[in-house]
Amino acid sequence: MTNRERRDAQLAYISDDDIFAEQKICRKKLQKLNFLDRSDFDAIAEAVEDLLGKSEKAFINPPFYCDYGTHIEVGKNFFANYNCTIIDVAKVKIGDNCQLAPNVAIYTAGHPVHPVTRNSLYEYGKEVTIGDNVWIGGNAVVCPGVHIGDNVVIGAGSVVTKDIPSWSIAAGNPCRVLRKITDADRRKLFRDEEIDEEAWQDILEKMDFA
Repeated sequence: MTNRERRDAQLAYISDDDIFAEQKICRKKLQKLNFLDRSDFDAIAEAVEDLLGKSEKAFINPPFYCDYGTHIEVGKNFFANYNCTIIDVAKVKIGDNCQLAPNVAIYTAGHPVHPVTRNSLYEYGKEVTIGDNVWIGGNAVVCPGVHIGDNVVIGAGSVVTKDIPSWSIAAGNPCRVLRKITDADRRKLFRDEEIDEEAWQDILEKMDFA
């Protein structure tokens, strides 16, 4: 197997010239994205679409960093805020209506534990999947091989090392489920504060809470 084939099969591989050539293409696209006029939202959206390929209304506030771009699959209305990093050695699949706060990092890459083996230059990637309607708070880290379900909130500063089930609020280092999200949370805004009446009526008109 080639190293590219080994990488894509989530086996141990070495970053050879063929792999560096892929990364070079990505870095040119990132160079364009990260140095665009920050007020030119249309140009940024076009650069994001070119970087990620298939996407629908995806938007990323630069700067943004990744290894390939082609290994990142996002659903509808994806948003990543400033200074996000996705090390997409393996596939990163993100569902619809997901939001990443500033400084979120998603890592699929890893290295052998033993120093002698690690110095062989072999590394690996393990895919990360994130469901629909997920909000990941600022400075959170998602580690290789993690699967996050639908309708999840990950608290700021969390280090997600294990899978998180759907409809959960999870936080901490290591990240753990704090509680389930229920209908009682529909009007929650910040801590115990509720959404004001004017905004709440607007939400009821726009959204399906059936």
